[in-house]
Amino acid sequence: MKRERAKLLAIVAGGVLFNLVFWREKIALNTLLYDVFLLLILFSLYPKARRSSTVGWLTLGHLICLAMIVVHNSVISKVGCCITMALLAGFIEYIHRSAWYAGGSVLLNGGFVIASLFESFQFEKTSTPGKRKYGKLILFAIIPLLFSIIFILIYSSANSVFSEVVGKFWKWLGTSITDFLDLISWQRFFFLLAGLYLTGWIILKSRMDFFEKKENKCEDELLRRRKTATEKRNDLLNSISRNLMGKLGKGMLALKNMNTVGLLSLVLLNILLLIVNGIDIAYLWFGFEYGKDVNLYKVIHQGTDMLIISILLAMAILIIFFRGNLNFYRHNKWLKYGSYAWIIQNCILVFSVFLRDYYYISQTGLAYKRIGVLFYLLLVMTGLVTVFWKIYRKKTTYYLFRVNAWSVIILLVGATTVNWDEFIAAYNFRQKDKILMPVDYMLTLSNKAIPLLEQNADVLREQLKKQEQLGFLKDPCEACVVNSLQEKKEAFMNAQSGYSWLSYNLSDASIKRYFSESSKLSSK
Repeated sequence: MKRERAKLLAIVAGGVLFNLVFWREKIALNTLLYDVFLLLILFSLYPKARRSSTVGWLTLGHLICLAMIVVHNSVISKVGCCITMALLAGFIEYIHRSAWYAGGSVLLNGGFVIASLFESFQFEKTSTPGKRKYGKLILFAIIPLLFSIIFILIYSSANSVFSEVVGKFWKWLGTSITDFLDLISWQRFFFLLAGLYLTGWIILKSRMDFFEKKENKCEDELLRRRKTATEKRNDLLNSISRNLMGKLGKGMLALKNMNTVGLLSLVLLNILLLIVNGIDIAYLWFGFEYGKDVNLYKVIHQGTDMLIISILLAMAILIIFFRGNLNFYRHNKWLKYGSYAWIIQNCILVFSVFLRDYYYISQTGLAYKRIGVLFYLLLVMTGLVTVFWKIYRKKTTYYLFRVNAWSVIILLVGATTVNWDEFIAAYNFRQKDKILMPVDYMLTLSNKAIPLLEQNADVLREQLKKQEQLGFLKDPCEACVVNSLQEKKEAFMNAQSGYSWLSYNLSDASIKRYFSESSKLSSK
C-alpha cells in the first residue's frame, strides 16, 4: 500500500512541478529540475536497477544530454535527453538487454498510463482503516459547519450590522474565487494534465510485460534447432525467403537450394558492385577536380541517396541468406566467402559516398544534411562490421539489432556535445576563400550563430557578389543580410523578455552578453 501511495504522490508532485517549471518557458534549466526529480523517484521505486551496469552507462549518457541542454540548448540535445530518459525508464522498470525492446516497453507504459493509475487508485480504495479515518474527519467537519450556517442565517436576520458584515465577507469570498479561477486558465489546466500524464508515463510500470517476455526468449548465439510449423509461420525472414524461393525453399533440400541461390546471387552482385566500385575509384578516388562541367549537386545528392539505399539492401539480403540453420550447413563455405567479399566491397562503396560528401563540403561548405551523411555513413560501417561478425561467429539477428541500437545511442549522445550551428558557421567563415558559401542557408541557422553571422556580415555580402560574378545568382540582395540578422536579433530578444530564470542556459546567456557588449561599443 505504501508503494502505491508513493507512486500516486510522486505523479501528483511531478505533474505540479512540470506545470510550474515549464509553463511558458523554454526547455533549459527547468529540465534539470524536473529530470532530477524523475531520476530520484525511479531509483527509489525500483532499487534493484541501481546494480545494473547497463542502467549505469545509460544514466551517464542521459546526464551528458541533460548537461548539454543547459550548455548548448540545441535541438539534438533535447531529443537525446528525451530518448535516453525513455530508455532509462524501460531498463529500470523491466529486465531488458536491447534498446528496441526497452523502447517497446516504454511505449506500452504510455498506452496504459490511465489503466495503471486506476489500478493504483483502486488499491488505495480497498484500504478499510483509511476509509474509516477519512469518514470520521468528514463527519466531524460537516455537522459543526451545518450548525454554523443555520445560526449565521438566524443572527443575520436579527442583527442588521452583523448582516452587513456577513454580506461583505461573502462578497470578498466571491471576488477571491473569481480571481482565482481567472488565474487558472483552461490552457494551464490541460498543461497540468499533460505533466501528470508524462510523469505517470515515466514512473508507472505497466502490467503488460509483453516485450520483457519476448526478449527473454532471445539469445545472442545462434543455435541449430528444428522450428515448429507455428514458428516458421511467425518468422518474418523465413516467410520472405520462402516467398522468394517458392518450392525450392521447402522440403529436405531447402538448405542446399538456399545455399545455391545465395551463392549465385552473391557472385552476380559482387561482379556488379566491382564494376561500380571500379568506376568510383577511377573517377572519385584519384584526380577528381571540380569544374563547371561537373554537376556536383547531382553527383552528391542523387548518387549518395541511391548508394546508401543499396548498402542497406545489401545488409538486408545477407541477413535473409544467413538466417537459422543455413549458418550450420556444411557446404556454405563459398557462400560465406562471397558474403565477406560483398561486405568489403560495400565498405569501399561507403568510402566512395564519403568522398562525394567530402567534395561537396570542400566546395560549398558545411550544412546539417552533409554532416548527417557523415554520421549515417559511420552507422552504416558499424552495421557492415556487425553483419560480418554475425556471419563469422554465428550470431542471431537479435544480436545484430541490439548492438546497432547501442551504436545509435552512443552516436546520439556524442552528437549532443557539439554546438553544431556555431560549428557550421565558424567552419564556413574560415573557408570563405575556398568555398561558395551557402549564404541563404547560413541565415537560417539558429540564434546560436547570430554573433558569428553579425561579426561576418561583410563576408556574407562579399560572397553574394562573388556568386553573382560567377553566374550563380542573378539579383543578390545584399541588404537582406542585414535585415535578416536584425530580424533574428529582435525575435531573440523579444522571446527572452518573456522567460524567467527557469529558461536559463549558457548559450542564450552568451548571446545576450554579446548583444550587451556590442550595444555599449556602438554607443561610445
